[in-house]
Amino acid sequence: MVRGFLRFSAVAVALAAATAACAPVHTYNGFRPDRNNVEIPDPQVGVDTRETVTQRFGSPSSTAVFDQTAWYYLSSTQERVAFYTPRITERRVMVVRFDGEVVSAVEKFGLERGRVVSYDGHETPTRGRELGVLEQLLGNVGRAPPIPEQERGGRPDR
Repeated sequence: MVRGFLRFSAVAVALAAATAACAPVHTYNGFRPDRNNVEIPDPQVGVDTRETVTQRFGSPSSTAVFDQTAWYYLSSTQERVAFYTPRITERRVMVVRFDGEVVSAVEKFGLERGRVVSYDGHETPTRGRELGVLEQLLGNVGRAPPIPEQERGGRPDR
């Protein structure tokens, strides 16, 4: 009876440990105004300025490249289970556009607006010669200019 209870306990502990090891781990990146249970209202068009937006949301995650008329606030949540590749479960992008110093538009995007970009892993061939190992090692032998007498430490010949 005791032996059966010990065996059952060992199986229960092993099952609990295996289940806990597979629990997802969440990673939060970027600006999350709702993380501290504080609702921060969106910037108001025509009312808020660059200074008030900075005070409320902090510095932007990114800005427009060529002109500083748009600020981007990015946040994402990743979920990772055991050794599998992490996947993004939530993404928020808030774009604040300015007309001078005053907010002119506020746009919000989620994960549904994202696109998957596939990268090509192939290499672009380049023109030129392929050097062998000996050519690489001995390629510059005899090509260096002679060292001037003043740099050798000796006296120049007269």
